[in-house]
This record gives sequence, structure tokens and C-alpha cells, in this order.
Amino acid sequence: MFERPTLLDIIAAKNRIAPYITRTPLHHYLTLDQVLGAEVYVKHENHQRLGAFKMRGGVNFFAQLSEEDRKRGVIGSSTGNHGQSMAYAGGLFGVKTVIVVPENANPGKVESMKLLGGTVVFHGKDFDEARAHVEILGKEEGYAYLHSANEPKLIAGVGTYALEIMEDLPDVDVIIVPVGGGSGACGCCIAAKSLNPDVQVIGVSAEKAPAAYLSWKERRLAEAPMQTMAEGLATGLGFELTQSILWDLLDDYVLVSEDEMEDAVKMHLDKTHNLTEHAGASSLAAALKIKDRLKDKKVALVMSGGNMSMTHLKKAIS
Repeated sequence: MFERPTLLDIIAAKNRIAPYITRTPLHHYLTLDQVLGAEVYVKHENHQRLGAFKMRGGVNFFAQLSEEDRKRGVIGSSTGNHGQSMAYAGGLFGVKTVIVVPENANPGKVESMKLLGGTVVFHGKDFDEARAHVEILGKEEGYAYLHSANEPKLIAGVGTYALEIMEDLPDVDVIIVPVGGGSGACGCCIAAKSLNPDVQVIGVSAEKAPAAYLSWKERRLAEAPMQTMAEGLATGLGFELTQSILWDLLDDYVLVSEDEMEDAVKMHLDKTHNLTEHAGASSLAAALKIKDRLKDKKVALVMSGGNMSMTHLKKAIS
């Protein structure tokens, strides 16, 4: 069993990681108000220095490593943003990091991991095959293993962006948050609902990677095919710690199509003048899908990251 992080853990993480991360803006967009019929704010984790929210969790985890684990080094699997977070935090605290990525991983994210000092290993056709290889390699080489979801320190770290939302917009009615492994959504639920139990937190995943959604809906750890282009949502199974939190705290869950995410990418470019990856655009895609339920509410959309490949960008706007 994993120990769930609390609001106090998130507050402690905020103070711990403050020197190393960006306190990202929460901007109100009148252009999105018109589209959704609500008062719409965007939490810009795409403005984070690595372009995604994940680095908050990586810094919080590495800052608390034991001396023994610092010497061993840390291994993990990633489709990109989690790996960048590991490499960045490893550099901050002088810890060797090994990141196993799928063979078709986003080239820009892979380059960033290497530039940040991470050792990148390619294995498998998707995230789950890379993750399975990590568990073998970690035992063989003696590395400490950093799971991308089943780690309370990661959840506490990424929960700090929700704490910022609540500080900037304490009367927010609804927060819509992308869900891959679920660390960001869990941090959001814990932070927001601890401060205001009436806040609705709604998760969003890709129709072509529905494992996290099915796990939440069926209250069991489900597996499902994973064929989405949204790297940050590309998870083929539910994870124990994050799902147990979402079962208790997440209010609702929406699935969006590939086309709906691409339309949201283009809408962000047009209406907010921000580049977001598909996962980061999924919150807007979900809001458009349930706009009737959001009418006249204060809504925060989490733009979880902006690290889109040129291939995906060209496809979206072509």
C-alpha cells in the first residue's frame, strides 16, 4: 500500500521546489469565454521552464532522495515530459538518471533529456513496454526506481500547480485536468478539494487510450489498447496509487477524440496564442464537449504541457 500525500505534503513541496521551478500564470481569456459561455482561465504549465508540469514532481522527489539512492542513481520510463523532469532534477542534485523511452519517442523531448544530462535508453513500441523494461533493468543494475504514477512525492510535487490555481482563483467552480498516469489529476484533487470541497475536478483522457478512464469508471485497474498521438495521455493501464485517489476524489471524467484534441490545439493557437501539445489541449477539448454543464461557471483549464513535435504540429494545422 502507498501512503497518500496530503495538502500539507503539497504545501511542503511548494516551499521545497520554489527555487527550481516557475510559478506559472493563470490567465483569463475573454475569447474562450465567448466560445464556452463561461468565465475561462488557463493554467499555463506550458510556460514551465521544461514546458510541462512534470518537473514539479521530479524536483520534489529528487530533493528528498536518501544518500544511498543518490549514489545508486535513478531509473524510470517516460514518453517525454516525465523523463525531462528526471533528467533536470538529477542534474540539480547530482544524481545519475536513466530514462527508458519508447522507440518512437518525441525527438525534441529525447534531445532535451540528453542535454539535461539524462542517459536515454530506447526500448519497446510504447510506454508500457518501456516501463516493463525499466523494472528489469533497475533490478539488474541496482538503480532506484521512480514510477511515473505510484509515487507520493511526485503527486505532492505536481499538486503545487493546483495550489497556485486555488491561490489565484479561490472561487473557481470547475478544474479540468488531463489524465495519463494520473499524478497531476490526483495532486489537483487533493489540493483543490482540501481548500474548497465544492470545487469540481473533472479528468480527461483520450478515447484511444482509455485505460485510466475505465479504471476510474469500473473501480478496478483496467488495461486497454493505447493508440493516441497524445504522448502525455498514452497509458495502457491504470495504476494503484493514482486510481485509488481518483476513485475517492475525482468528480467526473471525459474522453476526447484525436480530432477533438487537434481542434483544441488549433483553438489555443487562435484564441490564446499558445502552443500546446495534445495532452495540454485535452482540457479545452473536454470543456467544449461538456460546455452546457459549464455555463456561467468559473472554469480553470490545465494546459499541462507545450512540448509538441513539429510532425504533430504540422498535422494539426494542415
